[in-house]
Amino acid sequence: MDASDIARVQTYLRRLFGTERIRLVRPARPGLSVELAVEDEVIGTVHRDTDEGEVSYAVHLTILEEDLPPAAKAAAAAPGRRRM
Repeated sequence: MDASDIARVQTYLRRLFGTERIRLVRPARPGLSVELAVEDEVIGTVHRDTDEGEVSYAVHLTILEEDLPPAAKAAAAAPGRRRM
């Protein structure tokens, strides 16, 4: 993605989610993925795809298990019906 793509997609995502906290971070080397960050936390990547002349952008979010809240306790299983 070039600088223009990055700026346009960043503007779109900010408008879509209603926050200026979203940033797209240009990779240090060409060919690497553009990082999607909320403030200083990288939450995923953005990729540009061209197929038969049509351009699209894919956002891949990565959620680490350690970042999730604790899992809720499973509800006690309801007694099953017996077959006769």
